[in-house]
Amino acid sequence: MWGQGHFSRASATESVSFSGIVQMDEDTHYDKVEDVVGSHIEDAVTFWAQSINRNKDIMKIGCSLSEVCPQASSVLGNLDPKKIYGGLFSEDKCWYRCKVLKIISDEKCLVRYIDYGNTEILNRSDIVEIPLELQFSSVAKKYKLWGLHIPSNQEVTQFDQGTTFLGSLIFEKEIKMRIKATSQDGTVIAQAEYGSVDIGEEVFKKGFAEKCKLTSRTDICEEKKLDPGQLVLRNLKSPIPLWGHRSNQSTFSRPKGHLSEKLTLDLKNENDAGNLMTFPKESLAVGDFNLGSNVSLAKIKQDQKLIEENEKLKTEKDALLESYKALELKVEQIAQELQQEKAAAVDLTNHLESTLKTCIDTRMKNLAAKMEILKEMRHVGISVRFGNDLSDAIQVLDEGCFTTPASLNGLEIIWAEYNLAQEKIKTCEYVNEGNILIAQRNEMQQKLYMSVEDFILEVDESSLNKRLKTLQDLSVSLEAVYGEAKEGANSDEILKKFYDWKCDKREEFTNVRSETDASLQRLVAWFQRTLKVFDLSMEEPLISEDTVDNIDEILEKTESSVCKELEIALVDQGDADKEIILNTYSQVLQKICSEERLIATVQAKYKDSIEFKKQLIEYLNKSPSVDHLLSIKKTLKSLKARLRWKLVEKNNLEESDDPDGSQIEKIKEEITQLRNNVFQEIYHEREEYEMLTSLAQKWFPELPLLHPEIGLLKYMNSGGLLTMSLERDLLDAEPMKELSSKRPLVCSEVNGQIILLKGYSVDVDTEAKVIERAATYHRAWREAEEESGLLPLIFLFLCKSDPMAYLMVPYYPRANLSTVQASMPLNSEEALKVMKGVAQGLYTLHKADIIHGSLHQNNVFAINREQGIVGDFDFTKSVSQRASVNMMVGDLSLISPELKMGKPASPSSDLYAYGCLLLWDDKVKSLLCSLIYYRSSMTAEQVLNAECFLIPKEKSVPNPEKDTEYTPYKKEEEIKMENLDKCMEKTRNGEANFDC
Repeated sequence: MWGQGHFSRASATESVSFSGIVQMDEDTHYDKVEDVVGSHIEDAVTFWAQSINRNKDIMKIGCSLSEVCPQASSVLGNLDPKKIYGGLFSEDKCWYRCKVLKIISDEKCLVRYIDYGNTEILNRSDIVEIPLELQFSSVAKKYKLWGLHIPSNQEVTQFDQGTTFLGSLIFEKEIKMRIKATSQDGTVIAQAEYGSVDIGEEVFKKGFAEKCKLTSRTDICEEKKLDPGQLVLRNLKSPIPLWGHRSNQSTFSRPKGHLSEKLTLDLKNENDAGNLMTFPKESLAVGDFNLGSNVSLAKIKQDQKLIEENEKLKTEKDALLESYKALELKVEQIAQELQQEKAAAVDLTNHLESTLKTCIDTRMKNLAAKMEILKEMRHVGISVRFGNDLSDAIQVLDEGCFTTPASLNGLEIIWAEYNLAQEKIKTCEYVNEGNILIAQRNEMQQKLYMSVEDFILEVDESSLNKRLKTLQDLSVSLEAVYGEAKEGANSDEILKKFYDWKCDKREEFTNVRSETDASLQRLVAWFQRTLKVFDLSMEEPLISEDTVDNIDEILEKTESSVCKELEIALVDQGDADKEIILNTYSQVLQKICSEERLIATVQAKYKDSIEFKKQLIEYLNKSPSVDHLLSIKKTLKSLKARLRWKLVEKNNLEESDDPDGSQIEKIKEEITQLRNNVFQEIYHEREEYEMLTSLAQKWFPELPLLHPEIGLLKYMNSGGLLTMSLERDLLDAEPMKELSSKRPLVCSEVNGQIILLKGYSVDVDTEAKVIERAATYHRAWREAEEESGLLPLIFLFLCKSDPMAYLMVPYYPRANLSTVQASMPLNSEEALKVMKGVAQGLYTLHKADIIHGSLHQNNVFAINREQGIVGDFDFTKSVSQRASVNMMVGDLSLISPELKMGKPASPSSDLYAYGCLLLWDDKVKSLLCSLIYYRSSMTAEQVLNAECFLIPKEKSVPNPEKDTEYTPYKKEEEIKMENLDKCMEKTRNGEANFDC
């Protein structure tokens, strides 16, 4: 940093800050003369200029910024338009002082470089804080030509030409400013002179400005003011003579003169004084003229033309110099490459000379290395390469192939006859005929028992487990080698092709191996003969030509044979070979899988036969007893009689003139205990019925025929739901008047569970249908029970005195969806859980081919606000009768459009009603409205952020600005909701379409 010691002089209009930087006073006087240099042109009458006296200040500001700004952090938070920052100019990447004019976006700002006057759009990351000692007024001032203004109707082209013309007169030239006035925004109104040339007059003569009327000496000319922000942006779009690259701008080039020499000398003196930092911009130069000289406009234009020619010659010189340097560098690179190639050639020559000296040694070493690999390959073998493992697998499959046991066919025939005999008994209606069929069945049962024994014995002798283990091991070993097999039809042609290919490959490999053995024997024989030549103890003379002269041929042949065998053993097989092996492998694996499936089938039959034999021994030539069930029924009859007597006794005591409270309470306790005993025996009765049902379905279909008194057939037809021992008057029932609008409903408690008893009026025809429909529903529930999503049915019984059928179900007070939503609506998380359970209930019904037909809010239950179940429906009605009832959710009909058109109910009808149930949530309703009725109005991101999917947050303080921002969106949502209601009205009237 530089301090106060650097400034020895200051003008009357300057003051010194605590860090020593000179600041200009803003006080100006009429007709005061300033010598300035133009730095930035805004239009034909407005420009920025720097005082000649502040050249050193500009340099020192640049030096300080180059030290401070690179280490400074980017500005965070809001930018202060009154504060001075450091800005990184995009063209020369140097730092300059700037002020923020306008915030364009979160990342972009429009700034003005206050020491030069020009503007630029910067990223926020290129703006940094600067120290307090650099927070002083700008070096450059804004000037306006006295008595001139821009015409309001001036075209853009003429405006740009006027800006360029003024720049050619004052840009980077020393001009004299006679101050006339100062406007409110600080713009200095002055008369500009360049030598003897009045610059304002020249601009006026060219027609780029008009003269304005002056009312007083200090008044400012009247003109139409432009928006400063628009003017700055307009100047950004037009070609601005930025001072970052002045030497490259021919339009506003500066001439070299005595003042620039003076500035250069000053800079040199400062550098010599030890300040190594240089100003990041080009120095501000002035024209080659004296202030008092007479300079004509023609002279200015001539100077301008010379400057442009000098710049052009300089550019051409620089280009030629660059071309010369590039050629020089290329010559140097070529010389280096030539030297490298020469060195490589020398090395190659030396290598060849050394190789020639050790040729035999090298060849023998290479051959020895290949022989080691060949020995290892022969030791390991290449069975996989020629499919030997596949051949072995095929042999294993053929030799020990497991076939279907002979006794299995006979067993299946007898089993089919046995099942047919059971079906005949099941459909028999007469006892005498049934006895004959039972005798035939028992005879067939004896045959089946013997056939089962034969089958079990044959399977025990076949060692199925051992064969299965062999197949599994074979499959695992082949999969480890060949991987995944491809699917294909089983074909013997593939195996034949494999055997042919294997024979050809084996023959080829045998020939190559024989050739290798012969070559090696010939080489060994040569070594033996050569040994005799060089053995001095041998007395018999040998001719050297016969033993030595053919060694090259022998080595060549041996190397060729060894390489060919190694190639067969090591090089990957071709696509055709791989295809044959893979097809064969797939066929082998299919055969293995086929045999494994056969073994698994036989083992399953074997297991069933073992279990059948065990049970058949127990029931062979026997008939199950129903005495235990009859005993339970007898006990029930006695308990119910006692219960009725106690009920009569309690009523008599309660109606007496002087009722005994303690006696009544005692009788009530006895009644409660008797009721519990009755239901306990009813559950025992159900267990006994379940056991007899299992026997009748599997072993003894004659039970309903032989024992009609126990009502087993009715119990079986009801799916285990019907009971004959339960009666309406045995329950301590409380009428449910608020729920009895359609049928009588009573509430009671059974074994600690609150139940609801629904009454259905039935006749002879509807009784069977009610039992059938309830049984179908009950069977669907029993498949998954708690996971079914359905309301369970506990008991179904018929009234003996009245044509009524009663259905006992669990009672969930105030748990139906209508009540829950009216009292305390479900939140989003609870709604998802409940509606998922309802969807599971519909899935269970549809899987059992049951159509609900009347899904609405009153028969959908939200148990504990987290489990949704589908309630039962009216079993006295058919599907079409149930679907014809027009249920509503608010103003929306649950009847689907296809039902309104007369089509039968279907699972889609239930799902339509389910979808309508979702509309009780206003958030989901809004989302469905946007998705269905207003196509292309929402994006996936908006759906993800939909209100119905958001987790509820804590309440926060309202933001008026945010509320104002989303007001149009809310209005749009209200319009959508109105349109949706109209579409719903059309749906209710059967006019629904897809263009709502």
